[in-house]
Amino acid sequence: MINRRIIRIKALQILYAFYNSPDKSLKNSEKELFFSIQKTYDLYHLMLNLVVEIQNYAQKRIDAGKQKFIPTPEDLNPNTRFADNKLIHLIRENTRLETYLTNNKLSWNNYPELIKKLYNEMKQSPAYEEYMSLPECSFTEDRKFIDKLFIRIILECEDLYHVLEEQSIYWNDDTEFVVSMIIKTLKKFKEDSIPASALPPMFKDDEDYDFARDLFRKVILNHDQNKEIIEKHLSNWDIERVAYMDTLLMELAITEFTEFVSIPTKVSLNEYIELSKYYSTERSSTFINGILDRILKDLKDNHLIQKAGRGLLGEE
Repeated sequence: MINRRIIRIKALQILYAFYNSPDKSLKNSEKELFFSIQKTYDLYHLMLNLVVEIQNYAQKRIDAGKQKFIPTPEDLNPNTRFADNKLIHLIRENTRLETYLTNNKLSWNNYPELIKKLYNEMKQSPAYEEYMSLPECSFTEDRKFIDKLFIRIILECEDLYHVLEEQSIYWNDDTEFVVSMIIKTLKKFKEDSIPASALPPMFKDDEDYDFARDLFRKVILNHDQNKEIIEKHLSNWDIERVAYMDTLLMELAITEFTEFVSIPTKVSLNEYIELSKYYSTERSSTFINGILDRILKDLKDNHLIQKAGRGLLGEE
């Protein structure tokens, strides 16, 4: 589930903390890296359960309407399409999700006002009106609406971000990624999915776990050498004047160029240029692109890049 872009982001964040902390323990910082990744996986499960809580609130409203002293015809004959959404019921019944939430003490119990707000914003949305007025509703339509609920309502709710920030400092930048992974997961759900259907593992395979560990370690171990490489290609710039985040992004890229034989240099270059747009200054992407281009040419000219694997011929 945790893709390599998220691994790169987490490595960048923990490296920044490492170099700005008096504690220079590689072991402790590596634990922090994997704890940070684990928290993203926690958020995935918590957010997946959010639609269950919204459906629970919808059902309570239906039940309360029927118990009014003088119920209206709408109270007595409510539209239960959302309360009956088959995909949400599959999420609710998923024993893997329930076990994970219980074991990690994850819930929305302390945030009833957020659930109420999301429910009300959902009810006022055109997507909800369209969904509830469909003449017939299939499992596919149920899934389409849940996609819209996540993208158009949940992701747009400012209160959600305040709640998540209150719960964990590690969740500040994870929400959009987590929702994208939830939508991918839900596409695999079928109407006859069993309650014990597996959810995606934290890492797709051992290679991604090793990538996270080795990238972080090697950036720290090669720190002085990589700084020298960067300084060599700064022309008239003093490295101390370069934005610190830019330096870290370039160190990560150089480490991937030289230490990871199966990752194309173009992939590494594009990834860190893209990350610079979100985690550094307005002009960083252009600056980093120019410096890394020069560094990459120099490394290739000196045969310091060795790539092997499918599609990597000509990288040296």
